[in-house]
Amino acid sequence: MKRNILIVCYSYSGKTRKIAEMIQKQTGGRLNRIYPRQPYPADFERHLVQVKEEIRTGEKPSLLPVNENADSYDIIFAGSPNWCGTIAPPLASWLNENDLTGKLLLPFFSHCGGAEKELEQAVRDLCPTASVGNSLYVLGDGGRNLQNIIQTWLKQEIRQSKRKS
Repeated sequence: MKRNILIVCYSYSGKTRKIAEMIQKQTGGRLNRIYPRQPYPADFERHLVQVKEEIRTGEKPSLLPVNENADSYDIIFAGSPNWCGTIAPPLASWLNENDLTGKLLLPFFSHCGGAEKELEQAVRDLCPTASVGNSLYVLGDGGRNLQNIIQTWLKQEIRQSKRKS
């Protein structure tokens, strides 16, 4: 898979970052991490209160500047942890700030066994003019199976994108 690929992710604990790095290794894409301008609290209870409030209100945090924007890429991999059954607000901010019209968007998520609920739908809602592929859900950081999990997902998405062409 050697096309014009951008991999963006928000990772709080490092699990989503590890998945993004493996996608980069397998695709040769450009990795760009997203950071909120104001970091989330390290204290879990305060963190959870803030995240739940952002999700409830639809607030999207401002982000630190990133090196790449989506304009010059055909394929965008977008990653986030599963936070309260949806995507992390920093990824929602990035998706909201970038025009992904006509691009292939491949979401990926790390989770700790929680329900997948609204993750893929949140991406579709934020990017109605993108072609959104099937999402990848990885328990934790995928452990020793991560490479195989991603290879299988990529092969499936390549087959599906060829059928649509």
